[in-house]
Amino acid sequence: MQTFLEFEKPIAELEGKIEELRHLTNAGDINIADEVAKLQAKVDKLLRQTYAKLTPAQKVQVARHPNRPHCLDYVRGLIEDFTPLAGDRHFAEDRAVIGGLGRFRGRSVVVIGQEKGNDTESRVRHNFGMAKPEGYRKAQRLMDLADRFKLPVVSLVDTAGAFPGVQAEERGQAEAIAKSIERCLRLNVPMIASVIGEGGSGGAIAIATADRVLMLEHAIYSVISPEGCASILWRSSDMAGEAAIALRLISQDLKELGVIDRVVSEPIGGAHRDPAEIIKKLGDCIEESLGELDGLDGVTLRAKRREKFLEMGQKGLG
Repeated sequence: MQTFLEFEKPIAELEGKIEELRHLTNAGDINIADEVAKLQAKVDKLLRQTYAKLTPAQKVQVARHPNRPHCLDYVRGLIEDFTPLAGDRHFAEDRAVIGGLGRFRGRSVVVIGQEKGNDTESRVRHNFGMAKPEGYRKAQRLMDLADRFKLPVVSLVDTAGAFPGVQAEERGQAEAIAKSIERCLRLNVPMIASVIGEGGSGGAIAIATADRVLMLEHAIYSVISPEGCASILWRSSDMAGEAAIALRLISQDLKELGVIDRVVSEPIGGAHRDPAEIIKKLGDCIEESLGELDGLDGVTLRAKRREKFLEMGQKGLG
């Protein structure tokens, strides 16, 4: 069942009329097929107009859409013979972080991603995609594995942020994230990161400090959520819309700032309207990005990766 966002109400009304017409068995002199075609044309036009001028706050809603494809959807669509690997070999298994080995279009890869879940049960099981220290230590273990067997790393970023609970802090959340970022920088193999939904704070950067950072058109990537920013600056979450503008968290702004390398366009109406199309399109971009890095040795990859992120800091100081 399609879920509509607040700003999509006019679209929802038109699609509701289409469904009513399709269920009519006797419409008298009305040609149902013609009426449906006319209404569908209106829906398509309205979708294009609406999604061509989304505000940052509306993009936040799209990035969080419950029907948006998540990490496991991309793994199922892009990775053959995926073999999940569990545990950090220190404390526990963290189901917020998905990781393992598989084949991506004929190439063996290590996959690391954050899974939010798609219903109440799976969201609780995956802790809404918010990893604890053991999740980031599992990511480090997988990167060690990638280096050992000279396999590229493909990461799929989709988290509101690292889990902020007391237990996570007691087990060294900040240290685990910092070590994960450091491990990304020390990789001797290519790493491609893709922001597929929310890229929240250090929880996202921990698996996104990559040679190439791709980002879906309506995804978001920021140091803090708009609500969190608003509560700190204005002491009110009602200002989240203004915070979303100030944070410059949308893909177009981040490409301009040099934080990401490529924006992957989504189907009209967002990735949730055609998951198969966006999964294939992201796969094409990952394949192309990996091809750009073929033939580079570990020393060159590390140097270019470090230079890439150091330049971001210099731009910020400028």
